Amino acid sequence: MISELVTTQHLANKAIIYVRQSTPHQTLSNQESLELQYALKQKAVELGWPSYNVEIIDADLGLTGASTDHREGFKEILTRVALGQIGIILSYDVTRLSRNCSDWYPLLDLCGYRHCLIADRDGVYDPGTVNGRLLLGLKGQLAEVELNTIRARLTAGLLNKAQRGDLALRLPIGLVRNSHNLVQKDPNLEVQNLIVLIFGTFLRLKSASKTMQYFNEKEFCLPRYDGFHELHWKKPTVSAIISTLKNPAYAGAFAYGRSRVIRSGPSPTDKSIKKVPQQEWKVLVQNKYPGYIDWETFEKIQTMLKDNYAEYDRNKTRGVPRPGEALLHGIIYCGECGHKMLIQYKKGTQYLCNALRQQYGTPVCQRIPGNPIDIQVVKTFFQAISSIELDAYTQSLALQTQEDSSVQRSHLQQLERFRYLAKLAERQFNQVDPDNRLVASELEKRWENALKDLRQAEESFVRQKSKTPVISLPEELRLAFMSVEKNLPKLWDKTVSQQQKKSFLRCLIDKVVIHRSEPDNIHTRIVWKGGDTTTIKIPITVGSLARLSFAKEMEEKIIELSQTGMKDKAISDYLTNNGFRSPMSNEVLLNTVKIVRLKHRIFLNRSQSHPRCITGFLTIGQLSQITHIPVHWIYDRIHNGRIEVKMTHLAQYKKGLYLFPDALDTINMFHGLRNGHFQNLRFS
Repeated sequence: MISELVTTQHLANKAIIYVRQSTPHQTLSNQESLELQYALKQKAVELGWPSYNVEIIDADLGLTGASTDHREGFKEILTRVALGQIGIILSYDVTRLSRNCSDWYPLLDLCGYRHCLIADRDGVYDPGTVNGRLLLGLKGQLAEVELNTIRARLTAGLLNKAQRGDLALRLPIGLVRNSHNLVQKDPNLEVQNLIVLIFGTFLRLKSASKTMQYFNEKEFCLPRYDGFHELHWKKPTVSAIISTLKNPAYAGAFAYGRSRVIRSGPSPTDKSIKKVPQQEWKVLVQNKYPGYIDWETFEKIQTMLKDNYAEYDRNKTRGVPRPGEALLHGIIYCGECGHKMLIQYKKGTQYLCNALRQQYGTPVCQRIPGNPIDIQVVKTFFQAISSIELDAYTQSLALQTQEDSSVQRSHLQQLERFRYLAKLAERQFNQVDPDNRLVASELEKRWENALKDLRQAEESFVRQKSKTPVISLPEELRLAFMSVEKNLPKLWDKTVSQQQKKSFLRCLIDKVVIHRSEPDNIHTRIVWKGGDTTTIKIPITVGSLARLSFAKEMEEKIIELSQTGMKDKAISDYLTNNGFRSPMSNEVLLNTVKIVRLKHRIFLNRSQSHPRCITGFLTIGQLSQITHIPVHWIYDRIHNGRIEVKMTHLAQYKKGLYLFPDALDTINMFHGLRNGHFQNLRFS
């Protein structure tokens, strides 16, 4: 069979037979297809190529044709075509060469430029001609469409099976399939107990990292599968704990499509796997497997894990309770813009709304002192639990007893496993032929290692048993627990840690919204679990008397009472009892009353009403009244040396005075200094 397209120029170059199967399984099972591809060598001979000039490239067996990645055989063909070393490429059909038009058309361009033919079982084609390129282009497009059709058909069947929950997904540790393909719990009781202990410990400690630390303290190892699906025992890690807590199979649910493949480029390797939220899972069938927990507990755990993720700005989560001073971190919101507020510990605890500044560069929305908010919210929390009847002692005692029992059972099961492994190693050593020293030596070493592991496990069991405290409480503490709703305020600052305080608050409070509508008051709305709200006004300190919302009213009241002859102490007590306060205190200070009284020149002593008068001189106070220059401004220039004047001591006054000549030049000099006409003034 000789084609008219084959010329002596083509016969002078190599004939390449390209052989490929899509998967390793096809390489083993589709032997007939493989034979047909290798038989193309005879077709090359019939086209005129001598057998010694025919080369077979089968380096891509078991690789998909969806892309050129990892297909070294295909890349070699492209290189040799570009060098002009190939006269014809033979493939059983174009799907063997490529199932991607992005790879197919560059090959056609290169072959057309280098006068290389392409042949399949149907015939020979010249990519350099219009007809040849048309036929090969159509075949390449059909090959790509066929690949998508096959994939869609297979995916439809897979999804149909998944909808029923019958798709045989890989099961996590603790679940196995029996001979009838039914899912059951792992018969290994140690594995079962450790999985139950993981969920119970997390629900108690409310943190995956704390659960990992607890397991390490108890010297437990977790069961894990290796690459060959063999069971191994490894030291607990946070990722292992979280993967267990997030797996819906432990709640008895079949889940499919929990992740998506995200393409980041044209190449199939330019992709990543991204976990998707539960509402975007393709299939979820509950009550399909025997569960270690129920579905409600699983959803509760997912909510806790999400809240523990400490990206407050982006994810709006509460975060795990931490030892910081701020009690409302993660649950406090800005009443001005609605964003979650952050914590700042510079110059005391502060709640800071920084969201708009980060997004738009605007000023900080709100910056509010944290301690007054925390104190008032805690008081409201105590009022809310005052009517709750709690038997905390009985519950804590039952939980502690249950936990200790589960931990001891896990230790005993771990000890039993090591004893079995030691006996197994001993039995294997005893069964070997003593003359076979190569095998006997290795088995003896394994037996020694097993005995060493057993001894360490026994020491660990004794050590952990000695650490287990005996549950006995003094009668006073037991009675305190029995009425915890009454005694919690007393125990709050003495025995309750910051993390525990925050956990207590989160049990009843969903969020706290604060808004500084007035400089000295914070309007606070507490949203309780269940939707009820409590609105309170919390007073906070301000920097000056003028920033108080009732400053004018209080000043008028002080003037009125002072003019009646009432003493400062009586005035401060009266105002405090009527709801007034000083800027930096929760009550009206004696000094506040005095400052307001003296400001309005209301004097208690007659001597205070006589200003100092020295003939021929002006005091700083008199100079300030004449020039309208503030007293503190003059004192500041005296202290930094810009006004040189000596202090004068007179017998009739206890303290020295700064005296200036009572003349028009003095007034002009001070005005010139204030306006920048003079740099310094000197008075001898």
